[in-house]
Amino acid sequence: MATQSYVSCVLCQRANVVRRIAATRRFSAAANPQPKADFLKGEPHKRHPGVTHLKTLRLPDELLVATRSIIQRSQVTKLPDRIHKLTNYLWSRKRAVEDSAVRKKAVSLEKELWKKAIEEAGDLDEQAVADRINKKVLSELRLAFYHWTPLKYDEELGVVYMAAKMAGGYAAVRRALNEIKKRDPTFAPQSLLDFGSGLGTVAWASHAYWADTLNELVCVDMSGPMNILAERLLKGDDEHGEAHIKHVYFRQFLPVSPKVQFDLVASAFTLSEIRSAKEREEAVITLWRKTASYLLLVENGTKEGHQMLMEARDTLLQNKDKIVYDTRPASVFAPCPHEAKCPKLALGSIMPCNFQQVYMPLYGNNSQTEKFSYLIMARERPEADTVMDWSRLIAPLKARTRHVHCRLCRSDGRLDHVVVSASKHGRDVYRCARSSEWGDQIPLARHDDYDNQNEKDNDGEPTTC
Repeated sequence: MATQSYVSCVLCQRANVVRRIAATRRFSAAANPQPKADFLKGEPHKRHPGVTHLKTLRLPDELLVATRSIIQRSQVTKLPDRIHKLTNYLWSRKRAVEDSAVRKKAVSLEKELWKKAIEEAGDLDEQAVADRINKKVLSELRLAFYHWTPLKYDEELGVVYMAAKMAGGYAAVRRALNEIKKRDPTFAPQSLLDFGSGLGTVAWASHAYWADTLNELVCVDMSGPMNILAERLLKGDDEHGEAHIKHVYFRQFLPVSPKVQFDLVASAFTLSEIRSAKEREEAVITLWRKTASYLLLVENGTKEGHQMLMEARDTLLQNKDKIVYDTRPASVFAPCPHEAKCPKLALGSIMPCNFQQVYMPLYGNNSQTEKFSYLIMARERPEADTVMDWSRLIAPLKARTRHVHCRLCRSDGRLDHVVVSASKHGRDVYRCARSSEWGDQIPLARHDDYDNQNEKDNDGEPTTC
């Protein structure tokens, strides 16, 4: 008992000493506050210049009411089941296989089957064997390749798409546009072109940021029923109502003149609806011609979506346009902090470069998450962009005691796993990193090279990759 009392007394004395030291440190920090780094521009660490993530997003009230009204009035049968099926179909949708790849595979299969048929039988009924081989080749091709078919939206399918994708699509576009709004605060677009506009979510998301300056919004979609639904949404599902957003014009085809440019050009979830790589390349080049400042492309956060965006990125960086009206070159604004080949594709990673945004669905109180990939190309980089060389967080943070694990895409075009701590990187960098989320940029540039080779996180993973 005496021994236990002695131990308890010693522990109490140590606890008192620790409390006094902590109180002394707090008093010292309050009396002699450390100056913040210049890159913070006077902002608190949790709102540093690299933060572009948004809190849980909700549809604008006018859009939410109109959407619910259209869905209710449409009375689509088995709507929940159709929403589920369409959502899964769009997420698993792949690019159409190129005709050249199909022909190459067909020729290879045909040669192999003819060789096998000749070895098995000497005298052949060539016509019968040819018919059998043709059927076998067609059967194998159906199993080997993804069967891509274009989506044709009538009014009913448009309503199903609205119920399935309106809230998530709006959240993804808002999150991507916030990157421009945050990093280029002087950007005040007067004109917008939305290619593959669908239900007009880009117009609504852009209006949330630049309602005071946008005076021309051109929405282009080949589907007449989708244009009608988008216009109903603008009018609050009231045929004689006044449009909530003024100066919105719906078209089924792009403006003819190649010299007509728009301050902001966007295309969300549309590249995946274009059949061939050549057609996608031509569409991207056409959109870039019409871009005066920024071009935004958004796709599903799948491997297919990411690869299509990287194809578009390469097309513009390699300047494949043979007819140039605007000589200002393309530069990558986001999310890549570099213009080298995507390191994830170079390493053959099965994980795409994607991001996420939390949003509230059309119905219910439980938030959901939209996972998406995006690309922003710029004609000219804004002079006030201080985060151009900062590293991008490409995975969720792993916060630990007095350090945080960051998976990064660096400005020199490499992937890195850095353990950020105040002792190694400074108090401001550490606090900025700890306050950041997946998709934000943190103040670590290409020359910030720290020796983390021997450190491991709690899961035993090496700190560099």
